[in-house]
Amino acid sequence: MSHVFHRQLSHAYPTAVAGEGAYLIDAEGRRYLDASGGAAVSCLGHSDTRVIDAIQQQVGQLAYAHSSFFTTEPMEALADFLIERAPAGFSSVYFVSGGSEAIEAALKMARQYFLERGEPGRHKLIARRQSYHGNTLGALATGGNAWRRRQFEPLLSDVSHVSPCYAYRGQAADESPEAYGERLAVELEEEIQRLGPETVMAFVAEPVVGATLGAVPAVPGYFKRVREICDRHGILLILDEVMCGMGRTGSLFAAEQEGVTADLTTIAKGLGGGYQPIGATLVSDEIRRTIAEGSGFFQHGHTYIGHATACAAALAVQRSIEERGLLARVRKLGEGLQDRLVERFGEHPHVGDIRGRGLLRGLELVAERELRTPFDPSHKLHAAIKRTAMDAGLMCYPMGGTLDGRTGDHILLAPPFILEDAQLDEIVDKLDATLERVLPLR
Repeated sequence: MSHVFHRQLSHAYPTAVAGEGAYLIDAEGRRYLDASGGAAVSCLGHSDTRVIDAIQQQVGQLAYAHSSFFTTEPMEALADFLIERAPAGFSSVYFVSGGSEAIEAALKMARQYFLERGEPGRHKLIARRQSYHGNTLGALATGGNAWRRRQFEPLLSDVSHVSPCYAYRGQAADESPEAYGERLAVELEEEIQRLGPETVMAFVAEPVVGATLGAVPAVPGYFKRVREICDRHGILLILDEVMCGMGRTGSLFAAEQEGVTADLTTIAKGLGGGYQPIGATLVSDEIRRTIAEGSGFFQHGHTYIGHATACAAALAVQRSIEERGLLARVRKLGEGLQDRLVERFGEHPHVGDIRGRGLLRGLELVAERELRTPFDPSHKLHAAIKRTAMDAGLMCYPMGGTLDGRTGDHILLAPPFILEDAQLDEIVDKLDATLERVLPLR
């Protein structure tokens, strides 16, 4: 018996012993094409020598120094790198160890900002149904996935949730994308009015919804209207780019493609590419200045924030992405992957939608294509797909509960930025073989 408290205690996991580019290798020598980047993490694959060298050099010089005593060169350099490339208005970075911590920091920073502005009544949050913002209690409360929240509900703070921008399910047949986005903007406005604009602290959203909806981008203009509404009511906009940021959708920050700038943006996953645990919250100049000119102290912290080795690894990852021109490659590979998915599955009777941006792509699975009827959740289709794909040597990221936390299934693909075209074909071929085995016959 393993003494590890694994995610699924009844499941026997293969032992990963090596990584080679886009592949992971287990103890029996089996190779798995990592078409999900683990969980949209491994943007450079699993054996980048530049990043490995940076980690070894940093550990040899200084592995860790507590941030209440010191700053470090890699932390300062990584912050400089990010702010120089961030959307206008950001001036500082708060480093943490992962996405959930980044969201927690953003929520606390938003609250402290309003306290220091003399607006203590602002404490309410609005987020979206079927969003995912992390598994710590504040992040879980903010997220809108009913299944993830259910058993912990008594522990969660009260957060309002409005509709996601989910065109495949939410847009009416006679409604343009712009009209659909406007309808959602009106819904947000109405919720703000219901709560009382003077009580609302922030609106939290993913520019491209990742794990819980399966690579769902917003319709054109939606986030510009959200930004306008937040500005009019003095509400902060927190954009969660933990999964969709750091180049995953083809630009370093996903919000660049929406033409908006948030007040707080959270990043992780592709920031360090899995080589070290790291996340961050980017902070607007307005928020930084307000706190700096007020108490001067952010009442929050963790032991490993700004970890020197993690920052050195992330800086090497980001420099490698930039110097190798991998953002352009993400856009090119993303188009190639989308084309292959549409060609292979565009008429599949059980693939209802193929969507996404860059190398964040999703396929929504349906029992009846014309009616968009989801499969019965008792089938646990997503689990069968994951298991069968692994048998075929493919790592993908299937999830259930796409519609409401209970019904619906999708497959998320988020492969490394370093793929070759032939590996796009391998992904589609192995995914096709998996669906042939799991789904009803065509």
